Amino acid sequence: MDKRTLGKTGLSVTSVGFGAGPIGYLGTAQKQVETILFTLLDAGVNLIDTAAAYHGSEEAIGKAVAHRRREFVLVSKCGQQFDDLPGEAWSPEVITATVDRSLKRLRTDHLDVMLLHSCRLEVLQRGEALGALIKARDSGKIRFAGYSGDNDAAVFAARQPGVCVIETSVNLCDQANLATVLPVARERDIGIIAKRPIANSAWRPAQQHQGIYRDYAKPYRERFAAMRITSQDLGFTSDADWPEIALRFTLSQPGVHVAIIGTTNPANAQRNLEAAGKGPLSRGALDRLVSAFKRAEASANQKWPGLT
Repeated sequence: MDKRTLGKTGLSVTSVGFGAGPIGYLGTAQKQVETILFTLLDAGVNLIDTAAAYHGSEEAIGKAVAHRRREFVLVSKCGQQFDDLPGEAWSPEVITATVDRSLKRLRTDHLDVMLLHSCRLEVLQRGEALGALIKARDSGKIRFAGYSGDNDAAVFAARQPGVCVIETSVNLCDQANLATVLPVARERDIGIIAKRPIANSAWRPAQQHQGIYRDYAKPYRERFAAMRITSQDLGFTSDADWPEIALRFTLSQPGVHVAIIGTTNPANAQRNLEAAGKGPLSRGALDRLVSAFKRAEASANQKWPGLT
């Protein structure tokens, strides 16, 4: 698989990684988690992204692939308050406790990357939350610290000396960070993990989205409808091509190192790998998607921010 260097971390990562949100939020059975992760690792995928807030995902990943720990870069996220941990949200106390708990759940002695999970700009500006991650780094519990989020908060985080990785929304229905976060990240050699690269399957009707993802995908469905663009406009043949178009759009963006895809279906995971292997979209297709987004945004008479 195509590999890229994750900014100043120096970590070599595959252009496609695994996002563990769905296996947590949808309560995926352990056997299914193992099938998905084995499929991806066996295909060469080497980045797994999870979070303390993805109900049960850390435990499932640890149980499934702890014995293959040397094969992948492990990313998790922290900062929220939890009933079973001390400290308020974004406090050094809860961040330290969450890091320790994640190590146990994931059955590892270190995390390659730990990210603050979508805290507000004012939290970042206080410095205590990031400071707690730096202490975890200095103690050897994590290798690199970073931030997961969008817009002004992500731009601010990318400029902080202790931040090496930003996870941010980059997709055909979410283009704000292309002009704000990514340029700063390139300037400072920040590793970029693109979340939601498939745009939450915005072309699918609401009833085809599972669980919490039905409401979660709604803003993208509305944006996609407003863009009024077809796959044929981009040189493809049918609506079945949209997952490929979306992933290749994200991976075509300068500064994106890895796109994480959440799925509970091994067949979908395999199709995503095949799509990524086709390389960037044509310049014409990229330009049409950017123009369609800008036209729709202008018609809505508002700026569409990155969706956290």
